[in-house]
Amino acid sequence: MIPRYTRPEMATLWSDEEKYSAWLRVELAATETLAARGLVPADDLATIREKASFDVSRITAIEAEVKHDVIAFLTSIAEKVGPASRHIHYGLTSSDVVDTALALLLVQASDHLLAGLDRMLVVLKRQAQEHKGTVMVGRTHGIHAEPYTFGLKFLGWHLEMTRNRERLVVAREEIRFGKLSGAVGTYAHLDPTVEAEVLEKLGLKCEPLATQVIPRDRHAALMATLGILASSLDRIATEIRHLQRTDVREVEEPFAAGQKGSSAMPHKRNPIGCENISGLARLVRAHVQAALEDIPLWHERDISHSSVERVMVPDATTLCDYMLHRMTGILDGLIVYPERMAENMGRMKGLVFSQAVLLALAGAGVSREAAYEVVQRNAMKVWKGLGSFQELLAADPELSAALRPAELAACFDAARTLRHVDAIYARAFPAD
Repeated sequence: MIPRYTRPEMATLWSDEEKYSAWLRVELAATETLAARGLVPADDLATIREKASFDVSRITAIEAEVKHDVIAFLTSIAEKVGPASRHIHYGLTSSDVVDTALALLLVQASDHLLAGLDRMLVVLKRQAQEHKGTVMVGRTHGIHAEPYTFGLKFLGWHLEMTRNRERLVVAREEIRFGKLSGAVGTYAHLDPTVEAEVLEKLGLKCEPLATQVIPRDRHAALMATLGILASSLDRIATEIRHLQRTDVREVEEPFAAGQKGSSAMPHKRNPIGCENISGLARLVRAHVQAALEDIPLWHERDISHSSVERVMVPDATTLCDYMLHRMTGILDGLIVYPERMAENMGRMKGLVFSQAVLLALAGAGVSREAAYEVVQRNAMKVWKGLGSFQELLAADPELSAALRPAELAACFDAARTLRHVDAIYARAFPAD
């Protein structure tokens, strides 16, 4: 079983401590690069390296007075470093530091999510293989359609999560850009080669053309990717919720010893984990809209995006991290009822084989229109509770004139309907 969600990495990543640590990494990398060019004395660089640090409470106190977080951050550092601090933030604007540090943090957040996806993919693949031959009814519009296997559901989810992983890898690269190009992006006070050296040290790429900020379409692309990921998790959750309904009861979320389902009804075993995931997906999707709204800024920059990102970025990444963990646990411990699946598939007395009969009649030379009428006529009798589909068809003179009993019986073979499942798996897992 997947343990309870206690991993603090993602939440810690968005703490003030980690934010200021990222800011300091950018500032120190810039100062060291300038020192290598002879623009910062070696003694001052040594002092900066030794003493540059911050205190979150002190930054908060200064910010309460100056109303500017980066100035408060720099003032806090200057109090510790002394006169050599004049070389810190040289030639930079606030967004040079904030946006570049945000890129560092978003890369780390993406790595956490990729690790979570990898854990889920292992579980999905195992369950897909285990339930490859677990036959159940496929449903369209919520109505019985044709035979299916439970493993195909897991296989589809595995492929979808693989696509989500691929999208996240692309989005991670798209967000892995920093900038040190100044107040309007013209490198008025620093050479572009300084930016290139600093960003190389930090493992980032240079934004080809920034204004005062990194263009927000990059951030929107990551948020959109998280929105799709959340919706994929919601799709799995919704399917499990449907299959857990009492009148279906083909699967069930894990239900722990001592767990209670209702304050009023002691019998209840509710799909609360999946309901939780469906609800949280709505929040993540809402953040996608906010990210899209952040793209149009005034001229070379305004700060309308800043307040949004302070909520949106930690919230969306942390929610997705939690949702991945919780859904992985549900899938890993999912209770499956194959006997109930077989019972449900037989509930409509063979109607799920209607297309097989239709095609057999067409293959025997009956026009499609006439074949459809024969099959539907008898199917409607089943809906009315007048008998089993195969028996009704066998008693229909129009059908028996076209098909022998053995040919009709062959139409009701689930194995025949599912004969290409192996080919689907081979296409999905070509290396296995």
